[in-house]
Amino acid sequence: MWIIAPLSCGLIFGAGLLISGMVQPTKVLGFLDIFGAWDPSLAVVMAAALAVAVPGFRLAGLRTGPLLARDYFWPTRTGIDAPLVIGAALFGIGWGLVGLCPGPALESLATLSPGVIVFVVAMAAGMALHSVWQKSRPAMRRDNPLASATDG
Repeated sequence: MWIIAPLSCGLIFGAGLLISGMVQPTKVLGFLDIFGAWDPSLAVVMAAALAVAVPGFRLAGLRTGPLLARDYFWPTRTGIDAPLVIGAALFGIGWGLVGLCPGPALESLATLSPGVIVFVVAMAAGMALHSVWQKSRPAMRRDNPLASATDG
């Protein structure tokens, strides 16, 4: 029975990606081309996502616990550090070059497009490499969100 909530959320998310055009790299690249043939329609998608998410998070914050789980899984780190900035930059560069991000890329696998398959394989390889790299780092550095330049 517990599988119904995540399955429903995934189906709604996937349907939203499909309906909004986020699975079409040309639509995404058109949105990102602000100095060329700019397509502002994805701004509506982002505004709609915020219109749903902001009240949802506010309501969830008022509750003592979630409806379908034992505990909330709120982020514990709030600092801006180098891994966050580098990760955001890499995400943005990849999104800008290809027009896909992880969710739409996985949904686009259904097209069996060679470009999408290469993207997803490269994305999975990058995730695996990052996991190996994270495990190889000393725990002290990994747990310190705001290491200074004097820390080494």
